[in-house]
Amino acid sequence: MAWLIRFKARSLASATRPLRDTLDSYRCSQSHFSGFTTDDSVRSFPRKWLCSKAMRLNDVDDIQSRSSSSPEITRRPSVSASSNSLGVGLQEVTGSKLNLFDELKQRFLSFKHHKYLEELEHFETLKEAQTPKFMVIACADSRVCPSTILGFRPGEAFMIRNVANLVPPLQKGPSETNAALEFAVKTLQVENILIIGHSCCGGIQTLMSMQDNSDSSFIKTWVTNGKNAKLTTESAANHLSFDQQCRLCEKESINMSLMNLLTYPWIKEKVKKELLFVHGGYYDFLNCTFEKWTLDSKGGSDEEKGRFFVKDQQLWC
Repeated sequence: MAWLIRFKARSLASATRPLRDTLDSYRCSQSHFSGFTTDDSVRSFPRKWLCSKAMRLNDVDDIQSRSSSSPEITRRPSVSASSNSLGVGLQEVTGSKLNLFDELKQRFLSFKHHKYLEELEHFETLKEAQTPKFMVIACADSRVCPSTILGFRPGEAFMIRNVANLVPPLQKGPSETNAALEFAVKTLQVENILIIGHSCCGGIQTLMSMQDNSDSSFIKTWVTNGKNAKLTTESAANHLSFDQQCRLCEKESINMSLMNLLTYPWIKEKVKKELLFVHGGYYDFLNCTFEKWTLDSKGGSDEEKGRFFVKDQQLWC
């Protein structure tokens, strides 16, 4: 009986060998998918199945097998230049348009060769630590890039960007903005906080058009941090058009956020000792001007009414 079982087992193994060889022939070279990692629960499946899953995740359309052991992968460009969203800056090169990431690659390589390598000593110091003098709070609007507008070099400004460049008061609890503020002031020991607003701010337009009974959303919930600026603007300028009120509120919300900074004891204490200076800035990209002012810590303020004195007002144009 034992010899009969062994004979059948050998026969079954011989019969299934062609199938195993066929499956093995479909295994993909690991070099084609070095960035794709599987867990133990799926390692027993043929590699071709795993590769197929990885290809779907990467939007690969066509697979042309040149050999049974090393299939060739033909990738379709993920985004055509004709439908790109970067807009200005994407150029036709040698008769064909680069896709988005080809353009980003070229920009990075340009940065590396014309900035990083030419200022290598500066970048070497950044490997040890960062010692920025500025903490910048700016809007997330893609048209308002503080590093481009004000020429900050890497390591010079610690930044946080949010919708409408708002600073919530301490009472509102934790947020990404006050977490960044805490790190900048307590750990990095920045000497200046600069809040930058701008013209045609969509966040401020949303704030000004909101009704008290309007439906809630992430954006509307966030911009309610500027509610006091809206009320002040409507009270002082209700005779003006909506666009004019929005422009005034864009600046008033900066002042409101400056006052909100003083609700944090570790900021207020440093401001009073003149170890930390708090500034407002307004970038008007319609005519490319920049207004700057500084909160006067010695000039007094009425925090309950949201009033304070400013100094060093400047218009750069």
